[in-house]
Amino acid sequence: MNYFFELLIGGLTRGSIYALIALGYTMVYGIIELINFAHGEIYMIGAFTALIVASVLAMAGMSGLSVLILASVVAVIYSAAYGFTVEKVAYKPLRQAPRLSPLISAIGMSIFLQNYVLLAQTSDFLPFPNLLPDLPFMAPYVGLIGSTEFIIITTTAVIMAILTLLIKFTKMGKAMRATAQDRDMAMLVGVNVNRVISNTFIIGSALAAVGGVLIASHIGRINFYIGFIAGIKAFTAAVLGGIGSIPGAVLGALVLGCTESFATGYVSSDYEDVFAFVLLILILIIKPSGLLGHKAAQKV
Repeated sequence: MNYFFELLIGGLTRGSIYALIALGYTMVYGIIELINFAHGEIYMIGAFTALIVASVLAMAGMSGLSVLILASVVAVIYSAAYGFTVEKVAYKPLRQAPRLSPLISAIGMSIFLQNYVLLAQTSDFLPFPNLLPDLPFMAPYVGLIGSTEFIIITTTAVIMAILTLLIKFTKMGKAMRATAQDRDMAMLVGVNVNRVISNTFIIGSALAAVGGVLIASHIGRINFYIGFIAGIKAFTAAVLGGIGSIPGAVLGALVLGCTESFATGYVSSDYEDVFAFVLLILILIIKPSGLLGHKAAQKV
């Protein structure tokens, strides 16, 4: 039974990271119906930014919680700036173009950012320090859940709650919901759609950066390619839960993370991706709109 709970905690930890990234996919799709394939690279850039900042602070003699906070804040700001820039450069000029054009632009931006980091850093894996502190009250549960897993799951849960409140009760959240429902009508009633879209990219990129810092601290190494793999998994989670649905993205991410964890534990680590995508195929056959997705009404 302990082994089962270890796999469950591992799955929830994976799922929590996937959820932070998947939210960026589903928010952008909900607003402008675009799959931002460069989103995984924003996650990767956030992890590299945190590594650089943490290294500089360590050389300056700083350590402990202050390094985690400063590295995370800089990574979030830097990644949010990247998300904002990517939207302005790669997507905004193509907003009225055929739907295939921004999709190609998104793939091109993903490849560009991968190679940019490859040239700026290295193709090798780099060690990443564990910035997450040990929590004394978690000592009795070390055999079941560690401090790192607890921090990742708790941080994700808190972020989800804050994001839900922001979207439901703030002016910006109402503008996002209005734009997602009908962009043209939102413009007619005075909503600044361009600002809403930019804010969506900024928030999604910031969440991806948090995921990058957390998972890099957990795994202990990064390279330029981690964004592509994580991005594909998070996109799968968003589709699994229902693309465009924020609760669906979270649920899909947790289901995907647990599926991979149990497949690794009870079958083989060689088949974790196979089980994940087989699950996706089965759910989309049974419910094409995803677990919590809704069929979109056709506009005439």
